Amino acid sequence: MNQKTDFLSNQGREPHWGQPPWTIDFHPASHPIPAEIDFAVVGGGFTGLAAAAQLRRMSPEKSVALFESASIGAGSSGHTGGMVLSESAVGDLPGLGDVLAGYSNILRELEVDGELALPGVWEIGRTAALPDSPIQWSDSGNLRALKQVPGGSIDPGLVVSGLARAAEKSGARIFENSPVEAVEFENQLARLRVSKKIVTAKAVLFATNAMSLELAGLSQTAQPKFTLALATEPLTLAQLSDLGLGDGKPFYTVDFPYLWGRRLRTGGVVFGAGLVHLDDWRDLQNVDISGGEAAELIARLERRIRALHPVLQNVRFTHRWGGPILIAEGWRPVFSRHPHSPQSIVLAAFSGHGVAQSVYLGSWAAEALLGRRELPQWDRSAESE
Repeated sequence: MNQKTDFLSNQGREPHWGQPPWTIDFHPASHPIPAEIDFAVVGGGFTGLAAAAQLRRMSPEKSVALFESASIGAGSSGHTGGMVLSESAVGDLPGLGDVLAGYSNILRELEVDGELALPGVWEIGRTAALPDSPIQWSDSGNLRALKQVPGGSIDPGLVVSGLARAAEKSGARIFENSPVEAVEFENQLARLRVSKKIVTAKAVLFATNAMSLELAGLSQTAQPKFTLALATEPLTLAQLSDLGLGDGKPFYTVDFPYLWGRRLRTGGVVFGAGLVHLDDWRDLQNVDISGGEAAELIARLERRIRALHPVLQNVRFTHRWGGPILIAEGWRPVFSRHPHSPQSIVLAAFSGHGVAQSVYLGSWAAEALLGRRELPQWDRSAESE
């Protein structure tokens, strides 16, 4: 059975998606593309990097190669907002476990310093506010804190770079600008066409999220979106306190219009909202935050932020960017065997909740590829509800 798709052929990070307020400073050592490997990982974001590192850490005798079509972190992982949440977009799932504890342990095991902070997260909304809500904003009503939930934030650039270094240090080989153009499954082996070469692997982890949906078998069951964010100039401690962000807790709304955000170490604040709807994942390469619908949404978001609170009325925005997310049926993550290969796994579609989940489940995927752990049955749990 052949599964073919065209990957984006751009080099490096997407300049038309804007520049977030962090950098990825990793580039792998140069190696020839191998003809045969035990495990192939397709996608160089949080998921793929964590899985590659853990595969080698758990089973150092196995060969692992990670193929990234552009540069490490060029997709969702490098363009996320960096907010860490404990559950999926639909809450807890059967067998999910403690995501935050697992995420923290994995970063510690792999010696990744991502500036992880877990002070909790404010759920904010326009009804049933806490009597002592520190957040008091104006946005289609009165936005107030409703309750606190587990979570926090990371620096995405540091985490991507740290995971990549851990994977390479463990012995996984990382190949940037190496799109997997097609894959053929035959006789319990996968043959990947990579940069006009054939790589034979015993198993594959497809970790491309919103990209290359045909290759991952997701073209009929998941929808790519593009979401937007802004970062402000550094604010004073007094200004942050006036905004209700003095405690460093990120926030997200539980009603519409949606808004989320968090403090940066610099004292700036990230705010995010808005979705560009796409008919095809390939349309992501044409999204340009300086024009069209994305630019209109960015401008609308700027106006919203300035109107939230007097502190923000004349604030300067230092960064504007966006990134892809993937939404699957029921808003559940896809974590299953590839439809054409029981030896291979597809892990994607975190619906904007992937900062911690992607690494946590990427490590789980490594265990499953090694035959040490079963995959969850979240698609079946949806049928029983």
